[in-house]
Amino acid sequence: MKYTIWGSVLSPYSLKVRAMCDSARVDYAWLPGDGGMMDGLRFNLRVERLKAGRLPLTYPSVDGLSEYPLVPFLFADDGSNIYDSSAIARWLDDHHATRTRRLIPEDPACRFVTRLIDDHFDEFGLYVVHHHRWVTSAKDNDAGLRLASEFAQPLPGFVRRGLGHWFAKRQVRRLPHLFSVAPPGYKVEGLPPSLTPPSRTDFPDTHELLEQALFRSLDLVEDVLQHRPFLFGSRFTLADASVYGQLGMNTSDPSAARIIKKRAPILRDWLETIHRQGARGFADGTEPTPDAIEALAPLLDEIVRIHVPLMEQNEGAYAQYQAKGQTRFNESAFWRGESLYDGELLGLPFRSVVKTFQVKVWRDLKARYAELGTEHRSALPPAVREVFDRTQRDTA
Repeated sequence: MKYTIWGSVLSPYSLKVRAMCDSARVDYAWLPGDGGMMDGLRFNLRVERLKAGRLPLTYPSVDGLSEYPLVPFLFADDGSNIYDSSAIARWLDDHHATRTRRLIPEDPACRFVTRLIDDHFDEFGLYVVHHHRWVTSAKDNDAGLRLASEFAQPLPGFVRRGLGHWFAKRQVRRLPHLFSVAPPGYKVEGLPPSLTPPSRTDFPDTHELLEQALFRSLDLVEDVLQHRPFLFGSRFTLADASVYGQLGMNTSDPSAARIIKKRAPILRDWLETIHRQGARGFADGTEPTPDAIEALAPLLDEIVRIHVPLMEQNEGAYAQYQAKGQTRFNESAFWRGESLYDGELLGLPFRSVVKTFQVKVWRDLKARYAELGTEHRSALPPAVREVFDRTQRDTA
């Protein structure tokens, strides 16, 4: 079966899906970047029909907490329509995996850790890399023009340039929705106001929080990759794909890329290798076992210090607003000043809007922990066990 990835090189989730398809060694086309105008129009229409409910979604099942992304989607030539990068990993394992190339480990403890790493980089990691594209690399990234080259390649150059400038302004404007809020009066010499990262009244600034988070992520992943080719050892997994998708996005943003190269050269080479050859060329790996988790303990400690409190605060705010009858969340609520909540990470304040998909993935992660037996929980680092045992008590 042949697939089509509807995605963009600017999207960390698209990079993640492409790497997973390479690892699964399936045939796929990459659109709209590698296709013509008619292919682009045809698949764009398919996406819009899915969002409008006029075309059935094959996988995963959706509920009121789900959000359709702009990209990526995975379309199969048998008519299957699959969305959500983490769900696509499960689809690929169910339909194409061999025992030596599964993306999700079979051992329950390793499977839980994989999901925890994946969720963290998908949710908070997106905030970090989006910040480093449009703030750290504000003066030297060409992301807008690259997007226009993908999605409007048949159009005249002046149209592509106009689309590129519009997209850059849009993404900068969206920074506060994606957690990046500048200090009051923030300016960058030479940047026009439309490309200057914005502050917002009554929103604490979060630049330092996001900048330090990147440094720690680079250091922690670098430390693991010094000793093994992938996070769990010899096999490329969903956890690697998620790290690659997010951090690999910043290797095309010059200022952020220089930080990665200087601070984490092994990681940088790892990201570039996947960029060049994809995961298709990686050798088959052995099934991850619980003894592989010990080396991940520092990274997991970082994740439970950030991901867990962010997800808990978001879910708590969702429950409070839902009890009041609020039905609008996510970005549409943000621009109306609705469903906002105040929180704290690592002792630093933030203000965000309730995101329903974060509620969905957090509830799923807690449910997966609840399913673990004592033996499998004991394979997890103490910091992970402590925080998830507490969530189980709070739920009870």
